[in-house]
Amino acid sequence: MAMKEGILLCGHGSRRKTGTDAFKKLVGILQKRYEENYEVDYGFLEFSHPLYEAAVERLYQKGVRVIYALPVILFAGSHAKNDIPYEMNTIQSYYPDLQIKMGKHIGVSSYLLELSKKRILEQETLLPPIDRKECGLIVIGRGTTDPDANSDVHKLAAMLWEGMGFGFTTVAYSGTAYPTIADSLPMIEKLGFKRTYVIPFFFFTGVLLERIYAAVDAFDLTSTTKYISTDAFGSDEYILKAFDERLDQAINGEANMNCQLCKYRKQIIGFEEEEGKEQIGHHLNVKGILFEEEEKVNEKKGVVAAFKNVLGI
Repeated sequence: MAMKEGILLCGHGSRRKTGTDAFKKLVGILQKRYEENYEVDYGFLEFSHPLYEAAVERLYQKGVRVIYALPVILFAGSHAKNDIPYEMNTIQSYYPDLQIKMGKHIGVSSYLLELSKKRILEQETLLPPIDRKECGLIVIGRGTTDPDANSDVHKLAAMLWEGMGFGFTTVAYSGTAYPTIADSLPMIEKLGFKRTYVIPFFFFTGVLLERIYAAVDAFDLTSTTKYISTDAFGSDEYILKAFDERLDQAINGEANMNCQLCKYRKQIIGFEEEEGKEQIGHHLNVKGILFEEEEKVNEKKGVVAAFKNVLGI
C-alpha cells in the first residue's frame, strides 16, 4: 500500500480566537477534501499553536515523507517570501528523509476575482438598484513593505473595476502601506458617489478586519452617502478551488514566485537597499506567544497543562 503524502496548511496566527477558529474551520474542510490522498495538518507562524515544527512532526510520525506546504496567505509579502520558506528549510534540515515542497500563495487568481465579485453582489442585492457608475469601490489589502505584493492587490482591484463597471476603484491598506483606510475614505468621499462598497481582501476575521469594519461604520455615520463593507473570503468554494490549483502547481513543480519584481532579487524603485537581503524569518520571538500548545506531539494532557493554559503560559 502506497504511503500517503502530506499537506501542511501554513497559517499566520491571530490575536483573536475567532480568527484562529475560522482558520481551523478551513482546515477541516480541506482535510475532508484531500483525505483520500493526503494527510492534512496545519500550523502557525506566530501567536497561535501548533507551530509549523509541531505539525511537521505529527505528519512525520504518521509516515509522511513528502509534504506540500501551502501558505494560507493571499499576497506574497515577507511572510510568503521569507518567513515561511525559512521555517520550512529549517525544519526540513532536521529530517534527512523528509522532503518539503513549497506551494505558492493565492495571489492573483481567477478564483479570487470571482469570489470578490460574489462578495460585492451579496451586498448589492440587499440594496435598491443603482447604476454602478454611480458607485465607488475600495479594495482593502493587508499591506506589506513589499511593492510586489501590494501591486497584486492593485491588479485585482483594476480587474474588478473594469469587469464590474464601477465609477471609480481605489486601493487602501489596513496597515504598513499607504494609503490606510482612514486616508482612503475621505478621498473617495470627495468624488461624490451615491454608494461605495468596501471589500477587505482577508481570509478571516481578526483584529485588522474588525478595525476595518469599525472604521467604515464610523465613517458611514458621518457621511450623506452610503458605505458598505463586504464579508471576508472565508472558506468559500472559490477559495477551495484556488488551493486545488496551488496544490497542483506544488506537485508539478510549477509554484513559482514573481522574482522579476521581487525587491530581494532586483533593484526596485524606493527599495534599493533591500536587494540581496538574507532570507530569514522575523517572527522568532513571537512564536505561539499568546497561547499554550494545545496539540503537542506525544504529550498527554493533564492538570498542569490545563492550569498553564488557563494562565496563558
